[in-house]
Amino acid sequence: MWYLIKAYFRFLWHSKNEHAVHSPFVFNLLTCCFYDSKSKPGYAVLKQFRKALRNNHKTIEVTDFGAGSRVFTSNHRKISDIAKNAGITQKRAKLLLRITNYFAPENILEIGTSLGLATSALGLGNPKAKITTLEGCPETAQIAREHFKQFQLENIHVEVTEFSAYLKNLSSSANHQLIYFDGNHSKQATLQYFEWLLPSAKNDSVWIFDDIHWSADMEAAWHVIQNHPKVTVSIDTFTWGMVFFRREQPKQHFIIRV
Repeated sequence: MWYLIKAYFRFLWHSKNEHAVHSPFVFNLLTCCFYDSKSKPGYAVLKQFRKALRNNHKTIEVTDFGAGSRVFTSNHRKISDIAKNAGITQKRAKLLLRITNYFAPENILEIGTSLGLATSALGLGNPKAKITTLEGCPETAQIAREHFKQFQLENIHVEVTEFSAYLKNLSSSANHQLIYFDGNHSKQATLQYFEWLLPSAKNDSVWIFDDIHWSADMEAAWHVIQNHPKVTVSIDTFTWGMVFFRREQPKQHFIIRV
């Protein structure tokens, strides 16, 4: 926890807003998407989706293949507690919805469904997109499926699988315009997923890495990713790291307050 606090103060010291950005691509992303304060129809659904999970006091056994939890000491957890403590915040869910709406990707891959809070934002951001979301825990995946059905999010397919087993066999011809990495928060796993998916990256690809300052390991993974030769633009929002592969742009890194 102390590491996260220190990392946040370092972030605040270096971060900027749109007035310090000279890239037209990033400036437009910030002004038209990140800082868009207009209400969206999907916001009300996001709120109801979260409320439904927080009101569900059923206990499930969570299968965790990742870096573990700072909150839970047992794998037997109430759905309401998971939604309250481990899911994407409402503010970030709204931003994810706006990002998905802004880029309008036709195919989306999410690594780490959990209860589907972030997935619902992806689905509401572009109802026409085909979304594949990977989850290692069968019981968690089932809860997510039930809520997608309840809220008529029919463009989402949940794949119950270990992430490595799925990603290492993914064809380089896969065309996911947006990938949201929210699974195993460890350096080794994050970099492995990045390398496996890199052959499928296109000029218009948008990749979002969750919890890049979660630990020293995750920060190290983020630095490797943003410095990769194929990555041209990277944005650190503290919680997320976003990377782009736009060949027409010079390599630039931005630290942005959201």
